Order: sequence, then C-alpha cells, then structure tokens
Amino acid sequence: MNVKKLLLEKIKDGSFALLNAEQIAQKLKLGRRETFAIREMLFSLVREGELLADGRDRFGTAEQFGAKRGKIAGNERGFGFFIPDDGSGDLFLPRRAMKNALHGDDVLCRKTGNGDEGEVLAVLARGYNEIVGEFTRGRRGGFVRPDERRLGEDVFIPQNKINSASNGAKVVARITAYDGRMPVGEIVEIIGKSGDFLTEELALIRAHDLKENFPEEVLAEGEKQRMRDPLGGIGGRLDLRGKLIITVDGEDTRDIDDAISVEKRGENFELGVHIADVSHYVQQGSALDREAFARGTSVYFPDRVLPMLPPSLSNDICSLNEGVPRLTLSCIMTVDRRGKVVGKKIVPSVVCSRHRMTYTDVTAIAEGDPAARTRYPDLVEFVERATELTRILMAARKRRGGVDMDVSEAKILYENGKISIPEHQRTISHDIIEQFMVLANESVASIMTEKKIPFVYRVHEKPSAEKAFAFREFLKEAGASPKFDPSDVSPRDYQKVLGELEDSPLYSVVNRVMLRSMMKAVYSPDNIGHFGLASECYCHFTSPIRRFPDLCIHRIIKDALKEETSAREKYQRIVESVSVRSSACERNAAEAERDVDALYITAYMQERIGEEYEATVSGVTSFGLFAELSNTVEGLIPVETLPNDSYEYIEERFLLRGTKHSFRLGQRLKVKVVGVDWGARRTQFSLEKIL
Repeated sequence: MNVKKLLLEKIKDGSFALLNAEQIAQKLKLGRRETFAIREMLFSLVREGELLADGRDRFGTAEQFGAKRGKIAGNERGFGFFIPDDGSGDLFLPRRAMKNALHGDDVLCRKTGNGDEGEVLAVLARGYNEIVGEFTRGRRGGFVRPDERRLGEDVFIPQNKINSASNGAKVVARITAYDGRMPVGEIVEIIGKSGDFLTEELALIRAHDLKENFPEEVLAEGEKQRMRDPLGGIGGRLDLRGKLIITVDGEDTRDIDDAISVEKRGENFELGVHIADVSHYVQQGSALDREAFARGTSVYFPDRVLPMLPPSLSNDICSLNEGVPRLTLSCIMTVDRRGKVVGKKIVPSVVCSRHRMTYTDVTAIAEGDPAARTRYPDLVEFVERATELTRILMAARKRRGGVDMDVSEAKILYENGKISIPEHQRTISHDIIEQFMVLANESVASIMTEKKIPFVYRVHEKPSAEKAFAFREFLKEAGASPKFDPSDVSPRDYQKVLGELEDSPLYSVVNRVMLRSMMKAVYSPDNIGHFGLASECYCHFTSPIRRFPDLCIHRIIKDALKEETSAREKYQRIVESVSVRSSACERNAAEAERDVDALYITAYMQERIGEEYEATVSGVTSFGLFAELSNTVEGLIPVETLPNDSYEYIEERFLLRGTKHSFRLGQRLKVKVVGVDWGARRTQFSLEKIL
C-alpha cells in the first residue's frame, strides 16, 4: 500500500490520531531520514485538506481535534476571536494561534486548555481577496496597510507588482499568496491620494466590494426594455388610470416605486398600495436579473446612489413618474374603523400618478397650510382621509404591541460641495407612507401564506433570554422600572418601556439599546413572524426597484395568481438562495452606508472645531463617554480629559464612577468639539459643563 495512503487511513481509524511525525515514526519503527519523509507526507495531506495540524504539529481530522467551523473577528494588534457557526461561546485567539488567518476568514478552530482560548487549524475560505489601503514604498517593493484595521497584517507588494503606485496612494491590492504570516499581493487599482475626501469615500465603496458601473450587456438590456411600449403589457390588468393616485417621496428621490390611493367605502376605507411591476421588465435568468441578484439592493450615500438596476429602468420605465401610465402590482385592502383588514387582494394593474408629492407638501396640507391647500385643491380631502386612516392604523398597531423602531439617525445632505446635517424630523407624511407600506407588506405575506406558496418573508426573531435580561438590567440602572420576563419577552413589553420614557432624555438612548438587544431582521423562506412589528406574517413587497427580494416575490405572486401548483414547484429552491443572498447584501450595504456617513460626519465636524453644544451621554465605556448632539452626531469624550478623578467603569450599570463625578447614560452635558480622528472616522469632544 502507498505509505501516504496508509498514514491517512491510520489517522482516520484512530491508530495514529493526534500524534506528531516523530511519534508516528516510532510506532512504525522508522529512522531519522524516514521520519523526515513521513513529516513531509503528513503536511502534504494537510495542504490537500485531508488532515489538520495543530500548534504542536499533531495530525488528525476535524472531529478528532474537536474542531468547529466559524468566522474570525480580528484585531489590529494581531490577535482575534473565533465566532463559531453553531452559536456556542467565542474563543480568544492569541497572535500565535491565528496562524495565517485574517479577519473575516472562515476557519476550523479548536479549543485549547481549560479557558476560552483556541487556535486556528485551517482556513476554509478567505474573507478578503482584495484589500483597500495606503501604499508605502520599501527597498524591495512596498506594503499596503489595510484601511480595515482588524485585518492586523500589512500586504507585501513585490517590486514587479507595484504597477506605478506612488508613496501614500490609496490602492486596491489583490492577495496572491500567504508567505508565513504576511499576505503577498499585487496592486490592481490606484484610487487616488490617501487623505483626499472623495478618494476616502471611493475607498470605502471598494472595501465593501460595491459596484459603481453596470456591464455593457446589462446596460444594453436595460435600454431595450426602456424602449418598450409602456402600455404593451396592459392586457388583463385592472385599469386604475382614472383613480386619484399619488406618490409621496423625498425631494431628491428619483426611483419612485410606490404610489397610494385612499377612498371611503361607507364606514370603511379602501386603501390601494400600487407598486411598480419591475418583474415585467426584468425577466428571470436575464442579464438584468443576474446583476440585480448579485447586487441585492441599491446603496445610498450622501452624494450618490449605487442602484440595483440601471437608470433606464430605475429612473425611467419602472419609475411611477407623474402623468405617465405605468404597469403596477396593486395590493387593495378594505380597512375598518378599528384598523383591521377585512378584505384584501393583489392584482396586476396599470396606474397614472396624478401628483408627484413630497413629504414636505403632504405634511403642509395635513397641517392646514393655506398655500399648500390652494396649490393642491384635489388633494385636501385625500390627505385628510389618509391622515385619519393612518391614526387608526397606528392605534391598532399600538394595541397589538408594535415597537417604535424609528431611531433618530443623522440625515446627511451634500449639495454643491457642502455638507449639512439638519435636525431629525418625523412628520405625519412619513407616518402615512410607513403605515400604508407596512399594511401592504403584511397583507401580501398573509395572502401567500394562506396559499402555501414558497415565499421570501421578512422575519424578526424575538430577543434571546440573555439579551432581554441584559436589556432589563440596563433599564434598571438607567432608572426605569421594567416588569417584563426576559425568558418570554413580548413586543408589548418593549412598547411599554418606550411609552414610559417618551418625554425623557433617555428615550433615544434606550430605544437604541433596545434595538441592539433584538435579533437582526433578515429574509427567510420560513415564516416565523416579525417581533418588532408584532406581526404574524410580513414581507418586503413595496420596493422592487431597489430590493431584490421584493422583485422576487412579485414574480412569485404573478405566477401564483395564474397557477398555484406550478408556482409551488418552481420556487421551492429559489426562495432559499434569494433569502440568504439578499440578507448578506443588505448587511454589507448597511455597513457601507454607516462607514460613508461617518466619513461625512467627520468632515462636517472638522469645520466646527471650537464650537459648543448641548449633548446627551449615549454611551459609557472604560475609555470615555460618547455624547450625542440634537442632530444625532455622536462624539467621544476620552476618560483622560474628564475632570481629574479616579474613575471606575462598571459595565453592567453603564456607569463611569469617580469620587467627585459620575457619568451615566442619558446625562445632559455641554461639550466642545476639539478635534476629529480621520482614521477612526470619529469626532472628539471635551466636557465643558455637567448640566
């Protein structure tokens, strides 16, 4: 028998399991020269993925080592943490135990010793194939220091792979090999000069692997669809062009995919939510469809949008522009005075938006502004009906226990090279659109659930007992009186907490901590309900121009309306892959938007160094306080700049306690902007006064 094969069999059957080469050679009664050959064969089996080796060069299978699969969360100082896929406890990985694993890698890892320490046994998949960072020249090549500091290691660039990058350039490096601990790569793109604002923004877009441009094939197909007759697919559709239907969006919105109609039917309301029928133009399996699936979602930055679909569709043929007939999918609901949906249907339709309204204009009409009512006389009664129905729906959701998930976030505006961050405003027009869209999403999901058609649901699990317990302890320390049971928390429990703090400076802080205590909402083929909305059945139906799951379920709905049996067979496997891919794309897009927003906020606050503001303590750590301004901009007050005292950080109480001064969440302060940290994209405050 081949010696290498024999070694593999003996290790797998346990005879040589978890032995090193010398111990195996002893069992085989081999000399020093043969031992060296055995060692080479064993490491060859490791490289081929047949075996694993630990830090003591012992060999075995994943099962024999007790190895688990999971992800690496790195640290810029070289160590990391192993986060197992099975949800068991994380393991600390000292630098020596990381092997050549980097932040974001999928690995096999085992626990070592009795503590919570582990070691990487094998890298299964790399989290990063390309690295964005700053290039520095050396004598025999150069190095790229990753912007993602958690990667921990610079990338070495050989002289012949620099590709004209200059010292201090922001670049994209493709990793080509791992030489010991340091990755080796080549420069594939020079973005610009490091430190330049727009270069830094583009670097963040590259770091999240987002696409700015569409392939020629996709653009050509989009243009072909744009040239189609907008009424070419009207046959068999419900014609709603004679109804008063409007769109309501922000002033700068260009892709308009939802419109509304509201009528009275005796004591009831007939609410129509009309959504662009994107699936009519984006055929399953087409170049447009493949690109949309890869992108998963549109991504929004202060100065640009990276759309899921080309502008020929997103801004033109699919957009519900004023005065233009458009193909739609309508969810028409009959709602009684208690906010209960007593009738619902989904129909392919054609609409013609009467007005392209903004949130500002609708709010003005609702609040009785004479100029707005004179400008839109045909909408006065419409807006009054919509407002009345919205109040009814909000009251019904409150009775059900729906949680207010509207956390104030900085709205960053970028016009003519200037950044502004106005105060966060929530108006009745925002409530109208939110309530109508949520009701349509629930109604569509319930119809498809009743039909037992494979579907892509939007689900939100209830918080784990551990997270709910931690949230309850936080509330106690913050001065609230929570009465819920962490082992069986309900949406109504969280709603009561927020209701009791509605006029307190703690409200926004508690709301944010509450959301962090919840699970993340994701897409799933399994309907487990939506905790935050207190909804038994929910989906995303209303934005097919900018979200792939919405586009997917439009196809499912239309096929199910024609033939339910074939739809069940066709979509059984598709909904799983769409759910997984869409959830991943959504997470990446949200992280990219947060990173870019932080960059803009840093630039905005740099212009305000020396200015003073009132703020609320929004975070307490061992290294200082985070304080939030009224426009939601947050900054750090380092602990060493606080009044001279001996401070103790009490984590479970969110408290920084000193002998003279103590700081806790919700406390009011006056702060001064003293600097910005471009690397961390963070503003630094100094404490001027405790209010």
